Amino acid sequence: MFYVAVELRRNPKLRGLPVVVGGDGARGVVAAASYEARRFGVFSAMSSAQAKRLCPQAIFLPGDHELYSDVSAEVFEIFHTVTPLVEGLSLDEAFLDVTGARRLLGDGVKIGEEIRTRVKEKTELTCSVGVAPNKFLAKLASVVAKPRASREGVKPGYGVFEVLAGKELEFLHPLAVESLWGVGPVTLEKLSALSIKTVGDLAKFDRKILMNVLGESLGQHLFDLSQGIDERVVEPDRDAKSIGHEETFSTDIKDFDVAHDQLLRLADAVSARCRSAGVGARTISLKLKFSDFRVITRAASVEFPVTTSQAMMRLIEPLLRDVDISAGVRLLGISARNLVAPEMQLSLFGESTESSTANELDEAWSSTTSAVDDIRHKFGDASIKPASSLNNKRKPGASKWGPSDLDQK
Repeated sequence: MFYVAVELRRNPKLRGLPVVVGGDGARGVVAAASYEARRFGVFSAMSSAQAKRLCPQAIFLPGDHELYSDVSAEVFEIFHTVTPLVEGLSLDEAFLDVTGARRLLGDGVKIGEEIRTRVKEKTELTCSVGVAPNKFLAKLASVVAKPRASREGVKPGYGVFEVLAGKELEFLHPLAVESLWGVGPVTLEKLSALSIKTVGDLAKFDRKILMNVLGESLGQHLFDLSQGIDERVVEPDRDAKSIGHEETFSTDIKDFDVAHDQLLRLADAVSARCRSAGVGARTISLKLKFSDFRVITRAASVEFPVTTSQAMMRLIEPLLRDVDISAGVRLLGISARNLVAPEMQLSLFGESTESSTANELDEAWSSTTSAVDDIRHKFGDASIKPASSLNNKRKPGASKWGPSDLDQK
């Protein structure tokens, strides 16, 4: 809903209408839907084709991930005015440990209301807050705090909903068992076979049998959650594990040169994000999804972290050449992983390898790349880009959820 809320802030005329953020083409996916669209059964992760069948009048917006990231940063700055203990889950979700703020701001509910007020005043957005003794219950409480959409209309939410200490099981046990973290379609099917439909059913079930059916780790995990047990603490400032971009294309890519040019465009964006974050990558991953939805990934690693698209592509090119794409590729992606602080390396290598060449390229292009970053900072990202992508108007990350059928790039 966060993406839709940002779009409605940008275009208030869309308020009250069924708005969907996502790819509007045959290969598109719904990223977010307004409550007016949810009334018709449209939800995130649904194919856009199905969403259109359910709600033909839906207004599709391609999405703007850069804008959403900027607004998210504003919201997280507000969170940090309340407590330094902020653990981000996504652009629009975070856990806050407000134990130290209670003396100044009051109890959990008062702090939740204060957060909502600050977010509204500074960003014009609303947010839902769950208050509980632990992270798991707070997450469930935040869901209850949200508005509810049905065929009859949109019912306002609580805004702030609290699960009181001592009342955890009273709140938890009536919920459907799929509310628990870790219960996906496969696990749900196994639990249904045991006649477990609610969290309360699971809480009363024999733990040993549960562990035999689901496996020791998952069985113990779900049993603990059914008792309201979650010992995890809020972990602030978690480092990003990877930085990447991937895109779905309107028509399958079967030619190496076309795939190469698209990957160069993505590598340019990934490397820029790495430099902006002050990190380099020791591992670069390639992802391809074929027309039959088969997915493969390949990766290459280097001793010294790389930060330029030239170095990343030196690692990606042989990985791409080793894959037969003649059957057609619908999605390409690049990810930078094993992120560490950039470090200088000597240009003294023994036998020439892809790894050594990548590091040499990274060093050779570092000053040029720095100049490119300065130009983009002053004149915008579109002011300078790889020659092979001059005719490509798709901005990496602008829409992660599939292209328009009119977009042939």
